[in-house]
Amino acid sequence: MYVGSTDGRGLAQCLGEIFDNAVDEALAGACTRIDVTLHADGSAEVCDNGRGIPVDNEPRTGLPGVELIMTRLHAGGKFGGGSYTASGGLHGVGASVVNALSARLDVWVEKAGYEWSMSFRRGIPGRFDGDGPAAPFTLRSGLDKGRKVARTATGTRVRFWPDRQIFVPGADWRFSWLAQLARQTAYLVPGLTITVRDERPARADADEAADADAVAATDGPAGRSAEFRFAGGISEFCAHLSPGEPVTDVLRIAGSGRFTETVPVLDDAGHLTPTEVERQLDVDVALRWDAGYDTTVRSFVNVIPTAKGGTHVTGFERALVRTLNEQLKAARLLKAGEDPVIKEDVLEGLTAIISVRLPEPQFEGQTKEVLGTPAASKIVSQILAAELGNFLEGRVRGSKAQARAVLDKVVSAAKTRIAAREHRENQRRKSALATSALPAKLVDCRSADDRSELFIVEGDSALGTAKNARDSEFQALLPIRGKILNVQKASLSDMLKNAECAAIIQVIGAGSGSAFDLDSARYQRVIFMADADVDGAHIRTLLLTLFYRYMRPIVAAGRVFAAVPPLHRIELTSPRKGQAKYLYTYSDAELSRTLLELERKGQRFKDPQRYKGLGEMDAHQLAETTMDPRRRVLRRIRVEDAQAADSMFDLLMGTDVGPRREFIAAGATELDPSRIDA
Repeated sequence: MYVGSTDGRGLAQCLGEIFDNAVDEALAGACTRIDVTLHADGSAEVCDNGRGIPVDNEPRTGLPGVELIMTRLHAGGKFGGGSYTASGGLHGVGASVVNALSARLDVWVEKAGYEWSMSFRRGIPGRFDGDGPAAPFTLRSGLDKGRKVARTATGTRVRFWPDRQIFVPGADWRFSWLAQLARQTAYLVPGLTITVRDERPARADADEAADADAVAATDGPAGRSAEFRFAGGISEFCAHLSPGEPVTDVLRIAGSGRFTETVPVLDDAGHLTPTEVERQLDVDVALRWDAGYDTTVRSFVNVIPTAKGGTHVTGFERALVRTLNEQLKAARLLKAGEDPVIKEDVLEGLTAIISVRLPEPQFEGQTKEVLGTPAASKIVSQILAAELGNFLEGRVRGSKAQARAVLDKVVSAAKTRIAAREHRENQRRKSALATSALPAKLVDCRSADDRSELFIVEGDSALGTAKNARDSEFQALLPIRGKILNVQKASLSDMLKNAECAAIIQVIGAGSGSAFDLDSARYQRVIFMADADVDGAHIRTLLLTLFYRYMRPIVAAGRVFAAVPPLHRIELTSPRKGQAKYLYTYSDAELSRTLLELERKGQRFKDPQRYKGLGEMDAHQLAETTMDPRRRVLRRIRVEDAQAADSMFDLLMGTDVGPRREFIAAGATELDPSRIDA
């Protein structure tokens, strides 16, 4: 599918396609401002002051340029026509797909002294008699010639209403995502001003509140807004993403190369014909090492973020490793016979922005997450190797001391990695000589198929009940004693010394940290089962911190869940035919609604029971509400934004108390006192 999914990610892809087309005008030097608006009626609008979509008739089809671009695949000016030397959006692919997925799409173009307009319903041209997608619609081809504008005025404005018959209920745009997209694009296109505005009613969204861009946005009477403009380009972007103590200044590397490829081009008969064309690929890289250990690499193709990398990132990493190995040998920091440094060593503490620009990039899929153009790897590698070599050899003024610091840092990382590998090998030998038995307190299941589940249970009392409530064929139980170690504050050695943490890692059987192997995990799902109170929430948070820091791949794969046990049980004295004798509620608000509904229907019930812990349930109740896959409620734990998640774990679970106190104080006014379990 072109947009990847029909949830919020698909909506983001649709808006990104239209936004990319506006950015292409800026890349061509024809646009200085882009405005993006999320309207209160569920539509989104992108406006730019670029050259405007062509409004004259295309000679081969006789259709106006706007209609052709919005309704025909591969009809835009970027398919061999030379309108753009580099582009990210694909007029005629992205735009036409967004049009087909919209209940209504309106286009306004300022060009040749007039404002031209056209509307579409699910990709079909016509005219709406009123506002919104529900207005009466008449099929009609061609542009409408509107008001006069200045002869020099040009630009395009696109507003679309996603088709709610296609996208899942509740799918929507996140303002934090839009602000982040605008920020990074403004970094990548110096001098371009981008404003984003959210006119929707204010929403209490934890993801929004946690995002720095969303917090920094200006709240006005009509909604949130933010404006971004940066003159420093990706050098400023690199410095923004690397807040640690610098080992080097931001190193800027730029260059270009040419290559030949075969692409489809529209011929005079309107057919796509394979044609050999010569391309130019421009490379722009900013990088800096700091004293930390984390790696941040952001890659872009024509300002489009390639979240999963591609050939340009492959070329960057290859040149980085090869050049540093050569320089380490030249400086005699790497002796003959010693293992060369590897990618993990050179990337430690590195922040890098990799931006390439080329016409008609080959992406693996329309979602543009991976660049597939083969020539990009060689060109990026050659440019980076030459310029980075000059820096590390001290040929750049003032670089000698910094170059030596980088080489020392890489050598230190390699030695640490090798020592850790030797330690693991020693530990494996010890384990093989001692015993490979699993912890005695594990209550294992008989099957290891796709249904297998590990319940991490709080307390021995809950374990006793869970033994009788589980399906022993595929449900395993591991009890923990109270609250485990907060691993965000502890060292790796302290974590391994902690009996509860070590038992969890041993039972899952896939290792920890960078050595974690998801395919080796003994269970398909891991479920945290703790009491539905404050202590239970704290235990779930500590468990999640352990998994996120040392077993992150299993979290990223969506295989970690939190059980949702009920808070109350209502026993009906005279249940009606077909009605359950016991009703369960999961919040105080749900309890109040249920009791009012029962009173309205004249049904009698005993005083509701409030569960203080899982141990108060009998086996039948625990199975029915929390463990039986046919009836239970689970919350899947997902990581939408790894950088935001890292920041939130550091804030809430780290050693720095000041920012956490400020976060709690800032959110105190939003807390509902009735939800405090005291």
